[in-house]
Amino acid sequence: MNSNGKTVVIGVIGADVHAVGNKIIEHVLTSEGFNVVNVGVMSRQEDFINAAIETNADAILVSSLYGHAELDCQGFREKCNEAGLTNILLYIGGNIVVGKQDFAEVEERFKKMGFNRVYAPGVRIEEGIKDLKKDLGLV
Repeated sequence: MNSNGKTVVIGVIGADVHAVGNKIIEHVLTSEGFNVVNVGVMSRQEDFINAAIETNADAILVSSLYGHAELDCQGFREKCNEAGLTNILLYIGGNIVVGKQDFAEVEERFKKMGFNRVYAPGVRIEEGIKDLKKDLGLV
């Protein structure tokens, strides 16, 4: 597959170690033509932001499976803005909160935190890629 010219930073935030899902996301994004920079598991906000600056990334895709993303992502958009990444797309998905919560409320909280797209547990990566291509003007 040819490159589509877009760079995305992916990784797993906080004390989370779900490496298998992270590798699947990397594989699917790469097969769709994205240049993928994978900061790996147990990553800090700064890891994502520094990688995005170094590679002039178009988007940051944050994964979380252990339920603490709401804490791990506090101030993420503000840190992006301070680093000059004011136009970067921020996506998050996985099990991003603890327990069973109404997803519409969860989505609203993350959007207020500055995330452009928020995905519920079980959403297929292909749905996120479709949104990403649309948001980046590739379709």
